[in-house]
Amino acid sequence: MSRSVLYRKLEALTGLAANEFIRNYRMKRAAQLLKTNQFTVSEVTFMVGFNDPQYFSKCFRKEFGMTPSNYASSHKEDKVEDGENGIPGPEEL
Repeated sequence: MSRSVLYRKLEALTGLAANEFIRNYRMKRAAQLLKTNQFTVSEVTFMVGFNDPQYFSKCFRKEFGMTPSNYASSHKEDKVEDGENGIPGPEEL
């Protein structure tokens, strides 16, 4: 299967271009990792495949309406209430 056919099929299935689909997946995973409060924003940046923390923050803010550090802080209380310690896996996206 050629790259262009794969991209068209992915767009037909998801309604998103390939780069948007991948960025969306990375942002959801980053949000999960930030909710655990086990990693810094810089660590999460690289864990989800971004090389530039500023670009990561820009994409994250566009997706969630707040900076990654604000997102992590706002979910710190959720973490304490839930009593979770594990990191959610990709199957939970």
